[in-house]
Amino acid sequence: MEEKYKVKVNDSMQFEFSREQIEVLDLQANASGAGHVLQKHRSFTTSIQKSDFLERSYTVRVNSALYEVKIFNELDLLIEDMGLSLAAAQVINDIKAPMPGLILDVQVTPGDEVKEGDYLLVLEAMKMENTLTAPRDGVVKTVEVQKGQTVDKNQLLIEME
Repeated sequence: MEEKYKVKVNDSMQFEFSREQIEVLDLQANASGAGHVLQKHRSFTTSIQKSDFLERSYTVRVNSALYEVKIFNELDLLIEDMGLSLAAAQVINDIKAPMPGLILDVQVTPGDEVKEGDYLLVLEAMKMENTLTAPRDGVVKTVEVQKGQTVDKNQLLIEME
């Protein structure tokens, strides 16, 4: 299978390349990290101004112009083709009981502003205390349980705005 990449430039232009096309590119790097590219009998001076290797995003200078470049590999393209997206993850509004248990403590009330990771409540299940935390920043809309109440798996505990 041919290795493919998609490159998005300035969030407005997209290009697709194969590994073979990249390997035959006429590129000469110099000692300062800049490069010189020949493409269709035209000369370009390039350099990477800023890079985020994990996100595969770069700011690249070509001659005197700056470009924001995002590179998508084969896995990214496969996820996109399947209609999935990590960036477009759904916002979680409902906090549900992960297992049946007993509510030991409720640490929020409706209207409270919470940050991702803040403690919401403590659920005792199988003689273990489980602290449920906020999945995102938000505001508590409703609290559907109270201290001492037993809950079933997937029962709504807290709703967020």
